[in-house]
This record gives sequence, structure tokens and C-alpha cells, in this order.
Amino acid sequence: MIMETCVDKDIILIEPFFGGSHLQLIEIISSDKLIGPRCIICSLPAKKWQWRARVSALYFSQTIPFGNFKVLFASSVLNLAELIALRPDLAQTKKVVYFHENQLIYPVQQQLERDFQYGYNQILTSMVADKVIFNSTFNMDTFLSSISSHLKLIPDHRPKNLHEQIRPKCQVVYFPLILCVNDVSVEKEREYEHDSSHSIANEKPEKESPCSIINEMPEKVSKDSDSFVYSTETLYKKNHSEDLKTIETAEESNSKTGSFKSFESLLVNPSLCTVTKRGKESSSLNVIAPTDVQLQACSHLLHIVWPHRWEHDKNPESFFSALFQLQADGYNFLVSVIGETFSEIPEIFYTAQQLLKDRIVAWGYQNRCDYFKILDSAHVAVSTAHHEFFGVSMLEAVSRDCYPLCPKRLVYPEIYPDECLYSTQAQLVKCLKRFCQKPICAKLSNKIEIIQRYSWTNLRASYRALLTV
Repeated sequence: MIMETCVDKDIILIEPFFGGSHLQLIEIISSDKLIGPRCIICSLPAKKWQWRARVSALYFSQTIPFGNFKVLFASSVLNLAELIALRPDLAQTKKVVYFHENQLIYPVQQQLERDFQYGYNQILTSMVADKVIFNSTFNMDTFLSSISSHLKLIPDHRPKNLHEQIRPKCQVVYFPLILCVNDVSVEKEREYEHDSSHSIANEKPEKESPCSIINEMPEKVSKDSDSFVYSTETLYKKNHSEDLKTIETAEESNSKTGSFKSFESLLVNPSLCTVTKRGKESSSLNVIAPTDVQLQACSHLLHIVWPHRWEHDKNPESFFSALFQLQADGYNFLVSVIGETFSEIPEIFYTAQQLLKDRIVAWGYQNRCDYFKILDSAHVAVSTAHHEFFGVSMLEAVSRDCYPLCPKRLVYPEIYPDECLYSTQAQLVKCLKRFCQKPICAKLSNKIEIIQRYSWTNLRASYRALLTV
């Protein structure tokens, strides 16, 4: 059923997968003092991603209100071509599509014919859009350079030179982070922070730059349990009329110091490092949330954090293999594995939880408050990803003073200096061993310069330009 006319808003934000970084971006944009009062948000819950990509346009065509919209902003999960065909009243809007990722190079465990449609939808969306925005140069370049090869999967009568039509509309606008940094090199951002139970401004007493990130749901207008249409005006008035709630950590040390304790090696079976899926009848995930006392104790041993989705494209086998090697070689460390989990979890996580049980600080998805507390207590954040187009969680970890160790591939060379990149599994293990011996070495000298580049303060003007006509 078509919703009633919306006459007082001229910006519509559409997100078929309202979770993770997709949700975070919408929240940051809609909380801006110039954009927020002018926009509504239409979204669907962050589940069943494949179905969202296939059919959400049809659903939104029936639920998006009519109005005098001037700008339409959507993620590339939406098939924009289908939506515009079904809702011609939206054709005259300025259509901006944001690519958090691109399906043309997304790694899959098994290539199926239906997978072609995801990339094809994104190509069509790019052709219909007026502005095609990417969260990194890596994302933009790989998308444009892969269009022709993707279309070669069509048996005959293939379209040509589509990348040449799309390229002039393309632009990189990095994903924004809301930072509150007590350092003169970073501009004040408190004006844009929110009162939220998920927002924190923890400060490591020995550090110079605590960080806070918005995570507040706008006021719900639609009562449909499966979809959301939000008015952001009330959200803006509420959030900017109250002070940011803070949670102070109890750490008192002047620096992160570590001690090295040797212990007998543990024998590890390499065959355990395989990806399999547990069925619904399997045991549920044992989530571990740390206490404040446990987090304070982390200052004396290397605390390694892995803040990624528990899925095969993040390559958890490589990460746990490195930890198993540290264990076998007699190194002492602590670990937190705190990414988002879904209905099917790779078997390696169950295996690792048993083999590393005496070293685990936190395990499983954490609320935002505990998430940042864990990052505050950690020394090193590790990525082993086969797929990454930006990496919000790694930058969040850096903002909390974790040292990033990333593979020298994907988007990481675009963001991090060479000192943070490893080329082989052996190099990853070597770096972790060095940090195990001296956790205080896990310092990133140019942290401020890295995170400042992605701050909302620096990117705000670019997003305002995208959402105006």
C-alpha cells in the first residue's frame, strides 16, 4: 500500500540493508544539522542480504511516500533502475548511489549463475544514478575495471563500453567517522555527537585521542515491523539539545607495558583450519563479555582484537592459524574476537574458542559500549580479509589507539602506511611475536593523520554537496 504524501521533506535516504556500516552512514548523514531536518529514511532490517538485493526495489516502490523529493540517496544494495521504473515520480530527483562494496569482485565460495545478477544490478544502478559514490579508490577502480569482464558472462549480444558511460559520474567520498579527539591537530566535533546509550567517549589516560561514534535510531514513524520510515527532525532536535553521555574507563597506567611469559607449547592440528558450516541443530555461540577488571588487566599482556564479521570473506582461518602458531611457539597473549555473527558461523570459530579459551577476553558480538571498551584495552587490531573495500572497524580500532596489522592488498595500502602491512602469513606471525615480547611497541606514530582524513569534520562538506541540488 502506498504511503501518504510527505510534503515537508525533500531528501529521501533509502537503505535496504539497515545494519553495520550501512546503518552507521545513514545515521551520521541524517544527524547533520542541515541535512537531518530535511530528510526521511526508508529502510529494511539487515538480514537476508541476497533477497534485499533482488527484490527490495519492488517493496520500496509501494512504501516510499509521495512527496516533493529533490534528492534520493541509496546504497548499491538497491536496484535503483527497478525502483525508478516502478516509481517514475522519483525520476526527476538527484539520484546518488553509495557503494560500500561492489559485487563484481566480491569473493564467493562457489560461483552460481544467480550471482551474476548482483553485479548486473549494480551496473544498472550506476547507469541510472546521477552520482556514483565509492568509499575508496580501490572500490571505484575495481568496479569500473571489472564491468567488461563481468558482462562477458553473458552468452551473446553483450553491451559494450558501459564503464565509459559510468566513469564520469563516479567520485570517491570516504566513509565518515564521528571522532571527538582531544588533540589540537583534529577539529572539534562535539557539535555533531549524540546522546546515546551506544555512544561513548572513553579516554585511555595514556592516550591523546578518545573517539565517539553515533549509533542512535531515529524516531520511528512507520509501525510496519519489517520496514522503517523515519523522520529525522525529531532526532536532530533531541540529540543536539542534550549532552553526550560518557563512560569513563578505569585504566590508570601511563603506557601499555607488557610482560613475556613462556609456557609449554600446545600441539595444533592444521586440518582444523577449514571452513565448514554448522546446521541449525548445532550448539549456539558462547558469547563472552569482559568485566572492567579483566580489561584493566590487559595492559600487561599483548591484547589482540579481531573486529570483523564472522564470515569466510574475512578469512578467519588465517587469523586463528597465526594465533595457534603463537601458542605453539610459547608466546603469551590475550585475544578478543568481537565481530558481527550471522545464522551460519564457520566451524573454525568453535574450534578456536576451545583452543584459545584461556586467552579470551571477549568473544562474540558486543554492544557499542563494551565494543569500544574492548578496543581501548587492546594493543593490536588484525585483519586477514580476502575482501575489504574500506574497513570501518579497523579505523575505529586505530582511533582507540590499536595498531593495525593488515594484509598488503585490497583497500589497505590506500589507508595505512607500509609499516602496518604484511605480505605473507609468516610476516603476520613475526609481527605478532614482536608485539608479544614488547606490547609497548604497538604504537602508531601517525595515527592522528590517518583518522583525521576520515573524520566527519573533514567529509561533512562533501556529503552536504551530494545531498543538495
